[in-house]
Amino acid sequence: MPPLVKKTAITGWIRLFGLTAICSLLMATTSWAQTLRNDPRDLADLNLEDLMKIEVQAVYGASKFLQKVTEAPSSVTIITADEIQRYGYRTLADLLRSVAGFYVTYDRNYSYVGVRGFGRPGDYNSRILVLIDGHRINDNLYDSGFVATEFGVDVDLIERVEIIRGPSSSLYGTNAFFAVINVITKRAEQVRGLELSAERMSFDTYKGRISYGRQFNKGLDLLLSGSFYDAAGPRQLFFEEFADEATNHGIAQQLDDEQYGSFFANLRVKDVSVQGLFHSRKKGIPTASFGTVFNDPRMRTKDERNYVDVKYARQLGQHWSLSGRVYYDRYFYKGTYVYDYSEDERPFLVATRDYAHGQWWGVEAQASRLVLNKHRITGGFEYRDNFKQAQGVYDSDPFVEHSKIRSRSDIQAFFIQDEFTVGAKLRLNLGVRHDHYDTFGGTTNPRLALIYSPLKKTTFKALYGQAFRAPNVFEMFYQGAGNKANPHLRPEEINMTELVWEQYAGDHLRLSASGYYYTLSNLINQEVDPADGQIFYNNVDRVKAKGVELELETKLPIGLEGRVSYAVQQVRSQVTNDVLTNSPKHLGKLNLSAPLVRNKLLVGFEGQYMSRRRTVQGGEAKSFFISNLNLLAVRLAKRLDVSLGVYNLLNTRYGDPGSEEHRQNVIWQDGRTYRVKLTYRFSRD
Repeated sequence: MPPLVKKTAITGWIRLFGLTAICSLLMATTSWAQTLRNDPRDLADLNLEDLMKIEVQAVYGASKFLQKVTEAPSSVTIITADEIQRYGYRTLADLLRSVAGFYVTYDRNYSYVGVRGFGRPGDYNSRILVLIDGHRINDNLYDSGFVATEFGVDVDLIERVEIIRGPSSSLYGTNAFFAVINVITKRAEQVRGLELSAERMSFDTYKGRISYGRQFNKGLDLLLSGSFYDAAGPRQLFFEEFADEATNHGIAQQLDDEQYGSFFANLRVKDVSVQGLFHSRKKGIPTASFGTVFNDPRMRTKDERNYVDVKYARQLGQHWSLSGRVYYDRYFYKGTYVYDYSEDERPFLVATRDYAHGQWWGVEAQASRLVLNKHRITGGFEYRDNFKQAQGVYDSDPFVEHSKIRSRSDIQAFFIQDEFTVGAKLRLNLGVRHDHYDTFGGTTNPRLALIYSPLKKTTFKALYGQAFRAPNVFEMFYQGAGNKANPHLRPEEINMTELVWEQYAGDHLRLSASGYYYTLSNLINQEVDPADGQIFYNNVDRVKAKGVELELETKLPIGLEGRVSYAVQQVRSQVTNDVLTNSPKHLGKLNLSAPLVRNKLLVGFEGQYMSRRRTVQGGEAKSFFISNLNLLAVRLAKRLDVSLGVYNLLNTRYGDPGSEEHRQNVIWQDGRTYRVKLTYRFSRD
């Protein structure tokens, strides 16, 4: 096991507020600004004065058209490629950990995103919607929105990430429950030729990437990229719940390995783009989840995610814009779980295969028109045909089939939205969408936003949104291995009210504050039927929550830039009045970046605090403070970038709550780790 050092909550708070105080003092004495830079490779070429003005960033995913974040009917955070590079983010999950009000839980197989105090252990991110250039990533079986190594797009290909808080079912339907995460990928001109990247990380981990981007004549540009990843993982992991001679004294040996390969392509010809993704990932399972045999090397999962998306988008004159897409998606999952079926002291080990295979196609169309120079009316429809939703469980040797489920479904939806400008200072945004499922019927979800800008750099937003999450195929129909089906599940519903204040001070400072209140009904949760001892999903809970999020962002003329945020939230069950499991009350984030040698050598520091969380088993995951440090040398030897990242710099011992399927109360995370990354460009400057 890696060496670990215990840190108390008090020590964590002292460090966090100490760093925050230093940052705030610097902000008060000097001012700066931030510009949206699409190409981080040009950091060495940028004039420092050009980097010193904060400009209001633009977001697409909040309204399905490009608008300033101050005009968007949501609280929005945008993380750029520049920040990804400066802070050494390795995955989308790393990036989300730095965002106000977000946190990520890892059970040594998958990563789960929590938002505004709600993060159900073991939920496969079905309450957030993940998009790649507007294409839905959540699958048609578990509704899972992958964010870590399961996510298919290499972080080096990300131009920016739009994090849109709050319910957005009025535009996107199911899964747009707590947030929409829209990943915008780079275009060919931002790669400009051939790029090679190689990484060496802790635990015998290697990663490589090769990308090629080129603009041709007649409006044609092409981006191709392939990545591979191979990690041996920690040689030994200790789990005290298995500390017995019969279970290798709680030591899982070489079971945390991971491999993936991915290929991404994007072809654009004038108004038409064709995008494709293939991603395959395998992961060992060291935790002996679901009551399986401990320390068996056969325990692992495999996930594959593929899609092809053809999109058309065109601006017609000054008033009309049209867009549409047709797509095909595929998701495949296979898990190997080893059980001991012995009825005496002699082991009888059987490998059980758990599988799921989903395929679907769909079409979307949208039109937007500016009417009377005051109304921007946007409307559209969506149809999705889930023509394959297969899942099952069987024992491999001897072969015994426990379940085999085959289903299909379709979804039809229509939406309309009106952004109404009332004078120069007031905007009203109204939207509504109706979805019809052949499994449970229809649902209609509105959104209302009142956006008032009394001064040029001051904006107030009053927001209300309603959203739903449809029960997925896994929750309704899965059976086998101690589970049974419940086809009568109803959709979850959320109602959220939010007040937002966004303030820009001069050219150098941005402050945002939001307070929210939401209620959640028909919460789908796991239950055990006392009649037969089997697990099933049921609508059993109601939730009430309130919270505040504060964020301050700035950049100094000396080259120092930073972002600090604090979130406090309280999320309780209305049935038991208990705080939800895996729901921290406090989240603190700090990001600082500074040039050490002009803009050739940069350092990025990140600090994250999370307060204690209740666990599923009634215990507690203690509060912690972790810090990360990244050194970035830009254009070393003209075409070469080199970075060195150290993660969990203080070697803090911390853990995340286990889920229902784990014996572990807390699953401990890695201690101090490192990454060395080299990127070489054969670019045509």
